[in-house]
Amino acid sequence: MAALFRAIEPSHLVARRTAAGLSRAELAKRAGISSRVLASYEDDRRAPVPLSLESVERLASALGCEAEALAGVPQGQETLSDLRHAAGLPLEGIIKLLRASAVGRELCVSESQIVALESGRPVDGQHWQDPEVTGRLLEALAKAYAVPVRMVLDAWMRTLPGDPVPVLRSTATPAVSQGPLAVWESLNERQQTYLEEIMRDDRMTETEMWMRRVQRLPGPPAAQWRKLPLALRAASSVVGYTRLQERLRRRGLHDPGTGQTVHALERRGLLVIIEDSIEHPGAGEVERVLVQLTRRGRAAARAGLGEPRPRAPGAHLLSEWLWGVLARVAAAEPEGLHSDALAGRALFFIGVGYRNKRGGRPSRGLVDATPIPAPCGTHVSEYRWRLTPLGRRHLAEYLDIYRELYPHVDTAGLSAHPSGSS
Repeated sequence: MAALFRAIEPSHLVARRTAAGLSRAELAKRAGISSRVLASYEDDRRAPVPLSLESVERLASALGCEAEALAGVPQGQETLSDLRHAAGLPLEGIIKLLRASAVGRELCVSESQIVALESGRPVDGQHWQDPEVTGRLLEALAKAYAVPVRMVLDAWMRTLPGDPVPVLRSTATPAVSQGPLAVWESLNERQQTYLEEIMRDDRMTETEMWMRRVQRLPGPPAAQWRKLPLALRAASSVVGYTRLQERLRRRGLHDPGTGQTVHALERRGLLVIIEDSIEHPGAGEVERVLVQLTRRGRAAARAGLGEPRPRAPGAHLLSEWLWGVLARVAAAEPEGLHSDALAGRALFFIGVGYRNKRGGRPSRGLVDATPIPAPCGTHVSEYRWRLTPLGRRHLAEYLDIYRELYPHVDTAGLSAHPSGSS
């Protein structure tokens, strides 16, 4: 089913068409839609015929603009009403869908309740202030609007900044995954020891990279440092031993059988062997052997060490990378982070007005570029990244959870900002 789109601001559409010198009929023909449908959008009728995302893009192309230019709400600032309109659902349509769901029947959903909800007013009715119940309502709304549940949660928090945040149902996982544990138990003792020591070396390297980030020192990307040096093909009396070799030596397992063991682990899909060459100060150019754990190998090592599967962030939470960016902006409050200090792909996921890719989901709108006026007040001297009201609410609600999920992200001195405050 094609994604539906309704968040079109009538005044934007009319202004663009007028500026292009097109009549309704001409624009409708170029966009491949009927004049009647176009008129329903320009006249802002209550229940216009839903447009597919492709139709909206054709409409924008005919007007010589981006689809976002026709929307009345910047990406990353959508409210609950905006999501319903974007799905092409009239009020009675969403009420019908919710009443067909278990949570909708439990809440006895009515038109007056949805109107109050979308208007940001308190909703009268049993269970409407219960975060567990409204969390299930979010899931029903996300299904009806065909969007990720985190978009509905963000829109809820923007629309109802003073209400309790709905609690999404957790997807608990077993303490130790049985599949990886079976893989671990299929290895012989020597292979298990090798996998364990490679895992420990990987973690030590990860800690070292984290310390470099904390100290603002440059470091290689993870795709590079995850490749752990195993051996140099030269006399040990000249080149010495790698850190991984020293680990294996302490376990009494550094011997001519090393190659056979790591190749056995590679055949099982637990690690990858890489070969390259480096310049050594005492031996010149020497060949080097590196190993890198695969996801399957990492899971097997964790299971073998009795570690629970890492807690996966909920659908409404950020990845470690994005959380690190948000934490940097939060740490710079209230002055804000200089515009040049925040660049790259992160903005397409958390910056107001951004979208990850053409036709993709809007960003979450947790940070925004705020203009800073010059002392004389005649012009803008610079822009600074600051948390949006939703960004502050997100931080207030989930700071402790993020600290538990991502202990390596520097949050020293960071405290929950008052939710929704400017």
